[in-house]
Amino acid sequence: MVGAEKEQSWIPKIFRKKICTTFIVDLEDSGGSLCQCGRPRSAHPSVAVEDAFGAAVVTAWDGDVHTTEKPTDAYGDLDFSGSGRRPSNFLRLSDRTDPATVYSLVTRTWGFRAPNLVVSVLGGSGGPILQTWLQELLRRGLVRAAQSTGAWIVTGGLHTGIGRHVGVAVRDHQTASTGGSKVVAMGVAPWGVVRNRDMLVNPKGSFPARYRWHGDPEDGLEFPLDYNYAAFFLVDDGTHGRMGGENRFRLRFESYVAQQKTGLGGTGIDIPVLLLLIDGDEKMLKRIEDATQAQLPCLLVAGSGGAADCLAEVLEDTLAPGSGGARRGEARDRIRRFFPKGDPEVLQAQVERIMTRKELLTVYSSEDGAEEFETIVLRALVKACRSSEASAYLDELRLAVAWNRVDIAQSELFRGDIQWRSFHLEASLMDALLNDRPEFVRLLISHGLSLSHFLTPLRLAQLYSAAPPNSLIHNLLEQASHGVGTKVPPIKDGAEGPLLPNVGQVLKTLLGETCAPRYPARDSQDPHTGQGRRESAYLLSDWATSHPSRDVDFMQAPWNDLFLWALLLNRAQMAMYFWEKGSSSVASALGACLLLRVMARLEPEAEEAARRKDLATKFEGMSVDLFSECYHNSERRAARLLLRRCPLWGDATCLQLALQADARAFFAQDGVQSLLTQKWWGEMDSTTPIWALVLTFFCPPFIYTNLITFRKSEEELLQKDPDFDMDIGVNGEGPSGPPDPAQKGPHRRPQQPGCCPRRGCLCRWSYFWGAPVTVFLGNVVSYLLFLLLFARVLLIDFQPGTPGMLELLLYFWVFTLLCEELRQGLGGGWGSLASGGPRPGHAPLRQRLHLYLSDAWNQCDLLALSCFLLGVGFRLIPGLYNLGRTVLCLDFMVFALRLVHIFTINKQLGPKIVIVSKMMKDVFFFLFFLGVWLVAYGVATEGLLRPRDQDLPSILRRVFYRPYLQIFGQIPQEDMDVALMNHSWSDCASEEQGAWAHPPGVHAGSCVSMYANWLVVLLLIIFLLVANILLLNLLIAMFRCLPTALSFE
Repeated sequence: MVGAEKEQSWIPKIFRKKICTTFIVDLEDSGGSLCQCGRPRSAHPSVAVEDAFGAAVVTAWDGDVHTTEKPTDAYGDLDFSGSGRRPSNFLRLSDRTDPATVYSLVTRTWGFRAPNLVVSVLGGSGGPILQTWLQELLRRGLVRAAQSTGAWIVTGGLHTGIGRHVGVAVRDHQTASTGGSKVVAMGVAPWGVVRNRDMLVNPKGSFPARYRWHGDPEDGLEFPLDYNYAAFFLVDDGTHGRMGGENRFRLRFESYVAQQKTGLGGTGIDIPVLLLLIDGDEKMLKRIEDATQAQLPCLLVAGSGGAADCLAEVLEDTLAPGSGGARRGEARDRIRRFFPKGDPEVLQAQVERIMTRKELLTVYSSEDGAEEFETIVLRALVKACRSSEASAYLDELRLAVAWNRVDIAQSELFRGDIQWRSFHLEASLMDALLNDRPEFVRLLISHGLSLSHFLTPLRLAQLYSAAPPNSLIHNLLEQASHGVGTKVPPIKDGAEGPLLPNVGQVLKTLLGETCAPRYPARDSQDPHTGQGRRESAYLLSDWATSHPSRDVDFMQAPWNDLFLWALLLNRAQMAMYFWEKGSSSVASALGACLLLRVMARLEPEAEEAARRKDLATKFEGMSVDLFSECYHNSERRAARLLLRRCPLWGDATCLQLALQADARAFFAQDGVQSLLTQKWWGEMDSTTPIWALVLTFFCPPFIYTNLITFRKSEEELLQKDPDFDMDIGVNGEGPSGPPDPAQKGPHRRPQQPGCCPRRGCLCRWSYFWGAPVTVFLGNVVSYLLFLLLFARVLLIDFQPGTPGMLELLLYFWVFTLLCEELRQGLGGGWGSLASGGPRPGHAPLRQRLHLYLSDAWNQCDLLALSCFLLGVGFRLIPGLYNLGRTVLCLDFMVFALRLVHIFTINKQLGPKIVIVSKMMKDVFFFLFFLGVWLVAYGVATEGLLRPRDQDLPSILRRVFYRPYLQIFGQIPQEDMDVALMNHSWSDCASEEQGAWAHPPGVHAGSCVSMYANWLVVLLLIIFLLVANILLLNLLIAMFRCLPTALSFE
């Protein structure tokens, strides 16, 4: 605790204690040895006792006049012995201490967060038993509200009266609570009534002070501190054994806190302070009067008795019609009834002064319920505003946002009597966005907040700054800002505040140029002057206004900005709401699915990655449902929707976004499949049989017969719509907006020069050979012919000497395949983390090659071509002909396996090929278990049968190969069971030791040991039992579960 002692060593220089310096005899003391401060004459310093003349003149003791202040001698950590609680902070201080210094001590040195609310609990009869509903109010109302809102609870802090009951409620709540923040309860107690306070005294501070809080007899004058409080302010007014000495400091401290701001750095709202009165004697009326004079709202708990019931009844009478002088007599009777020992005139005057500010008073009764305590608190704060202007309720609205109580805001602040305007709600909307309050965002926007005026570059920068320091998006933004190479300029010249992160660069890194939303560049060229200029805009709306010709709704751009922000910060409900309000719903849903899945692969936190994957699945489902509805309403418009470019997503089409996002459920829809089928068949009818296409390859004149059918003219409207061209639209080159009005009219496409009508010869020829299905089938037929040629050369024409014509044709054919692979590898693909690399032409060669090699089938192609070149090289070298032939034979197997990838497009073979590829992963683990068991059995049996064998090739064959064959039933009993062997073999009989036998046959091998041969037979039985029954059935079970798992995927 040396560090804590050093950290708080400055406290005695700032905080003081009070010592009585004038002994004034207490007239009620018959012995004359007791001062009015409560201390005996012997406890006073000599200076206080010697001034007898001055003491005789003064008859009333005054704490401000007859005391002196000295450095405090009690501060540090307070350890309640035997309580099992963490040490609490405590400080002895003068009642004239500056509350600003105390607040700084609490928030900076002691480390308590600034509260969102302060509830000061007053009253209490001091009895050990509290009514049941009041206990529920403290436990389920006050303490739970304090935890959920981040409030401080301030009481007397003593283990008596209402302070004791609040402490019990705090203890019970924290014991039952399994998580969340701890409740902060602070005690403000008079130093002179704290029992065992001498244990706290240490001029150098106590870290900790061992405090005995139980076991002492009750005397009614001193009370122990309650161990359930986190901090104590022991207010010293110079008195001893007298309650109420802390009231002046407590009121000043609460008034000061009410002027402070919530949030980090004091950037939030004014901290609301509410006094909660439960029961209470006549002294509480003075306390409530002082609070109302300080403009502090008060909540009266009706039914608790004492001052709370008195004020509640008076408030009800004053609000009732006809209240006036006729009821003053009843008011006095009420005062006598509640406070029989007090002065009715004085108390009546105090009550009347309190009622002059009755707007600060709110009544809470047992009928309201403990669950509605937060509502009552906010109602009390709203009532204290006493205005119809919306500006008077801004703090209360932001407080409701901080509490996340949209129901309270709807019932108390949006009832229609407050005239809210857009600029009134902006600060609360900012709080709701930063604290992830989607319901509040909906509420505020539904009440007239203009999002286009709200969202500015500065506010967007503040929203992105809310990302946690160690989160993925924070790291990506940091990398993007450092990767720019220049310092990011401020949003406005000379303006201080957060800098807008380079979100556009992050999105380009994640999604690539093709799919990334358009953000203005920080340094760009003026399209008119060609000179460099610095962009001052950082929003999507700024890009929309700079491209007026594009189909971009300017009013929807702010929704897209916040939509991207919610996706990057992984705020699911926010993202769903902004998606609903934004434009291009299908494209935005697919773009969100793509972005979330890319970030999920990069997310280091497993839980966060799972949340992103779940949200991506939801957006994929939303895109499926929305497009399905569009397709059912209009198939033609749905097809246009798929091919329409979305400017806000990098001019990508829905098909491109779905392909990058691997949205299989989206592609499985009837509307998407119908369009893809139509595009796949080109201008031909999809009912054309495949055998007719293959036959036409070898006999092209069949193109002009009825064997090849084309779509009729009424089916061409979808393809020949002047608004788009499907041939280029599917590649993202279709129109991005509606056609020019002058072009509207009958859907007829001008006939291209050189093209004849549908039934013309040239058109039928171009339509047939230009259809993707024709190109694909031609590729398949060509590859099959290549394999036939390869097999013919290997089996017949591959002879030593000069290569023949067919072999040279094979070499040329492989050269064309090699050129195609080089084109694919150097050309690359779409650039992003979604596809594995940057955009073509914008990426270095290394990244393009990395993108190419990331595909397993490309690796297979390279392996096949490399082996072919290696085999040809060996074949042309004299003496290595056989090696070259061997390599080419193995290479043929690799080329043949390439057919698997080609036939994945087949409706029947495709799913089965996918299942087989998944099975290969399971087979690997199965082979691992099988290999371990096989080696264990093979080594054991070989060591038992042939301990003298030195032929390593034969040993390895019997260790690995023979047990593998035994799994399939090939069990050589004559080589393992000595009962079937020759015992009189001459070579075996000449062995020096042991009994030996020789297997029958010429190539049987070395002699077999007869020792423990029964164990070999037993191991064979166990091996076959485990391998053939256990492991094989395990493999079957794994394969049976695989189709079900694939169906879920």
